[in-house]
Order: sequence, then C-alpha cells, then structure tokens
Amino acid sequence: MKALIIDDENKAIRLLNTLLLDNCPEIKAVFKSTDLISGVAIIEKEEPDIVFLDIEMPNYSGLQILDFFKGKEIKFQIIFVTAYNKYAVEAFKLSATDYLLKPLDVEELIKSVNKAVKLHKQKSINNQFNELKKAFKQLSLNKIALEIPKGIVFVSHDDIQLFEADGMYTKVYLNNKKVELICKPLKYFVTQLKDLAIFYKPHRSYLINLKHIKEFIKKDGFYLLMNNGESIPITKDKKEGFLQLIQEYF
Repeated sequence: MKALIIDDENKAIRLLNTLLLDNCPEIKAVFKSTDLISGVAIIEKEEPDIVFLDIEMPNYSGLQILDFFKGKEIKFQIIFVTAYNKYAVEAFKLSATDYLLKPLDVEELIKSVNKAVKLHKQKSINNQFNELKKAFKQLSLNKIALEIPKGIVFVSHDDIQLFEADGMYTKVYLNNKKVELICKPLKYFVTQLKDLAIFYKPHRSYLINLKHIKEFIKKDGFYLLMNNGESIPITKDKKEGFLQLIQEYF
C-alpha cells in the first residue's frame, strides 16, 4: 500500500515516515508534502491508499481536503495526525478512518494503519462485487439462469423453445433437444420474462418463444407446432388475439 504524509513540519514528516517504515510492513511507499495544495496534487498523481493529514497548516486546514475532491470518488483513507484534540469531532464528520494525537504513540499508529488496511481491502472487495453485479446484470439481459440439480446453467433466451408446467416444476425445452426439469413453477418464469415480448403464454400450462413457432394449425382445436415438434394448444380466449397479431405483422 502507498501512503502520503501532509504536514507543514518537516520534523513531524520525518518521524512519521520512520515509524511507518519500521512498524507497518503493509506500507511499501511513502510520499510527503508540506502543504495541502501540493498534497492534493500528489493524491491525484500517485493515488495513495492512506493519507496522514495534519490539521493546522498555513493557507489551508487539513479539514478542507474534501473540498478539493467534490464530485469525485474518494479512494483513500484519511488518518488525521495533529497536536490538538479539539478537532476530533469535525474530523470524524469527514469520515476519517482515525484521529491520532502528537506526540505519536507507536501502538496507536499501528492500530490505525491496520484499521485503514482492513477498510481498504473491504472497499476493494465491495468494488469488485459491484463490478460483478454490473456484469451479471448485463448477462441477465440476454440469458436466464436455470437451477438444475448439479448447479446453475445459463441459457440464452433464443435457445429456449418453450416452458411447460409440470405441477410445481417446469420443463424447459432447449434448442439442443435437451429438456431441463426446474424446481420452480411456471408462474416464476412468466413473471421473470414478462418484459420480453418474444415470450408468449398461449395456455395456462405453457410459455413459448415466438421465434420458434413453426406452424399455426386449425385442426382439433387451435394449436401451435414448435420447431422442436411440440404441439402447444391455444386457449379460446387467446385465439382471436393471436390471429389478429399474425394478420397485423405477417
């Protein structure tokens, strides 16, 4: 991990630098700055993980640091290091990781660094999880997850011929002529796919993919012949509407 020390006293910078390198093996590099403006520039260039920040400095107080990052993601942990305890409440209002008083106690410093390291790792994990959520959201736009006994299979919507109710289970007919028995009722898939126009429910026991209709047959009642050879009945209340759609679009 990388750290940055911002303090207007060079003696304080040298001391903290030595303590970090001698006692905190997680810290691999330490940058230094004697004022907030140059410190902000280092943050933007080097992207340190922890910023050790004095409060009372010329021109700008350390408490003003977030003013320079408005509208930006704060990727670093802040540990205030100051000779005054009167700023503690204000510091923690800025979501500081910790607040250390000078002269520094080595054990307290180690605790603060360990706390920052833990928070950094947790933030990294959360960021990875959020990226994974985005990826799965994108995946869900094109595929559906089917829970089978040995795990989960991800199937493209286009590869599904139809769903058939089987009690509290559902049979899913796929393009490869494979049929998966899923431990969920048909209603679950009807709800999940309700916003996808290619899926149509011609009968209470079936949900079909319109892309895989082969024939519409008016014999022995009305039914649809799918590409995989399955015959799907159309209920009387759906027949007229379905015929109207065919005439309108074909």
